[in-house]
Amino acid sequence: MLQAFYSATVGAQQQMLRMDVQANNISNVNTNGYKAQVPAFQALMYGMLGGIDNSQLPRGSGAYLSGTATNWEAGAYQETGRNLDFAILGDGYFAVYDPDTDEVSFTRDGTFTLSAFQGNQTGANGQQLYYLSDGEGRQVLGQDGYPIQVSDPDAELTVGVFTLQYKDGLERMGSSRFLAGDKNGLVWVSDAKVQRGMLETSNTDLATELSQVIEAQRSYSYVLKMMQTADEVETTINGLPNG
Repeated sequence: MLQAFYSATVGAQQQMLRMDVQANNISNVNTNGYKAQVPAFQALMYGMLGGIDNSQLPRGSGAYLSGTATNWEAGAYQETGRNLDFAILGDGYFAVYDPDTDEVSFTRDGTFTLSAFQGNQTGANGQQLYYLSDGEGRQVLGQDGYPIQVSDPDAELTVGVFTLQYKDGLERMGSSRFLAGDKNGLVWVSDAKVQRGMLETSNTDLATELSQVIEAQRSYSYVLKMMQTADEVETTINGLPNG
């Protein structure tokens, strides 16, 4: 009956991890531009199997959470009327540049603000210059790939939208920011329309997430019952008289 204990233990651990994913999605239901995570399970292999470079592949009994995919569908659009809110109507991402690390990350969250130049720099007409910013020190890139400089917040802003060749494997850097690597391929300027005064909301479906939580809770209770039953059978067998 040891196999039953192993399967039940793995099942309990993996359902707890699954609930963590669902809890994170629910906590970001009001995060603009958030893309929900989808847990993916894989059956464990019962025999020894070597991988590339003699690596040991996972083996055991039952199934385990092999990773989380991302639901890339667009969320609902909400009109805000705020002059520095932007939404992408179509495929693509805003790009934000971190001047401290030279890192460029991508997001669908268009909640932007203005950040002053260091030293309160002014333009040719003596106007105060600002950067269009994500509010955390990162500068929003324009269609030319350079940070957007703003002297008049009401003027038309050419906010850049960028398309990634491969979205799978993007590294999450926060609730709604992603970092691209070599495996994500090329990046180019998208022709998707940008709507000012609107935001894309989270694509988390609260009803779906809550139903998934209930399913995970029931699965967890089932594997605990499996452990209890295995224990009772083991106790009965051990109590049988010898001979």
